[in-house]
Amino acid sequence: MTMGISGFKPTFLVGLEAVREGHGPGLAALGGRRLTGFAIVRFVENGEWFADCPVVFDFDGVQAEICHWKLDKLSISWNTIDMSAAISGWEWFELTPAWSGADERLESFVGQELREVALLAWRPSSHDLADGTIAVEFVFDAGRFHIVNGLDENSIAIGDAHPDFVRHRLGCCAQPD
Repeated sequence: MTMGISGFKPTFLVGLEAVREGHGPGLAALGGRRLTGFAIVRFVENGEWFADCPVVFDFDGVQAEICHWKLDKLSISWNTIDMSAAISGWEWFELTPAWSGADERLESFVGQELREVALLAWRPSSHDLADGTIAVEFVFDAGRFHIVNGLDENSIAIGDAHPDFVRHRLGCCAQPD
């Protein structure tokens, strides 16, 4: 258990090739499944999202757990987190973390069929600290969202990715767009 989350044992990878090799087939296999739910960790007292914790997606019973850490690390795990268990070990802290299925950015995607998954590699025109970080993009008929490294935490972005991301489709097409 990490961060007090039952079952969460992240394995952080760095770089496009490591993430594609480790999780490309699993992510690509989600295509055609419906997003049936998601969960993020919020603090009970104020409702704020604790973006350090993994973002969990349920695709018709396949649970994908995505977590960014530091400037370049990404963990994707599968069906390991028990969201029915309380997050523990936070008694010392003034706020109480708990799983939540509420986030207005993601709610409209629930029930939609996943059309495509891509890895996005940040490649800005001039070097910056985030150069080479990897995001995961989920594409549906009605739009897309991606889970991005928010510089040592997760960030959720809706719509087309920033133009400095190079898109690498998973599945049949492993070349950048």
